[in-house]
Amino acid sequence: MLPAPRDDGRSLRETAYETIKARIIGLDLHPGQRLVERDIAAELGVSRVPLREALQQLESEGLVILVPRQGALVAPFTREDVEQIFEVRESVEVLAFRLAALRRTTADLEAMATAVQAARHALDAHDDAATAAANAGFHAAVVQACGNALLRSMLAPLDARVRWLFHLTKQRDTREQCEEHAAMLAAIEARDAETVGALAQRHVASGREPSLALAETWASSPIDPVEATRSRNRSRRPG
Repeated sequence: MLPAPRDDGRSLRETAYETIKARIIGLDLHPGQRLVERDIAAELGVSRVPLREALQQLESEGLVILVPRQGALVAPFTREDVEQIFEVRESVEVLAFRLAALRRTTADLEAMATAVQAARHALDAHDDAATAAANAGFHAAVVQACGNALLRSMLAPLDARVRWLFHLTKQRDTREQCEEHAAMLAAIEARDAETVGALAQRHVASGREPSLALAETWASSPIDPVEATRSRNRSRRPG
């Protein structure tokens, strides 16, 4: 059941967007699963208009597929999607790490350190979902620290899919990932752009093959969005 919107000043569209996005990233809503607007609107206590606006925003981030006059479904996540994410991350995200080392503020360092500490606590608690969220949060904090608005805007559409990937591949050696983050944080704190660039390159590249291997275990079977949104089976997970 989706939680009711909070009365915290946010628009209904934003509340619907954030709620559905969190459930997709956290795998409460599975790749390929149909999203029935009527049911979601009722559970969130919103009208169809803000819900559709939220779904359109999620479509722009690659998390949802909208089929005109038929409905929506969570975007399938395939091995090819993982490959493409790593191709982008190994170039553009590494640049963000280098720039963060040169431009980070005290607040940026605190945000990164908080994410690393949160990941360690989650690891100790054997909370895979929280660990994945904290590790993704570290990368998001680095992007925020890069001080380049254009680069941030380029990476923004990728952020949700990177967070999704961290959850989908949470079986990886997360302890090692966490310690690599700590080493990169130390280089950023020292303003050592060369070192953090090399560390970031190895860090991202080292995740490619394990993530691709894991992708074989959960990747969606080919899905016809038109056929999937025509079906009235709302709970069956394709694949």
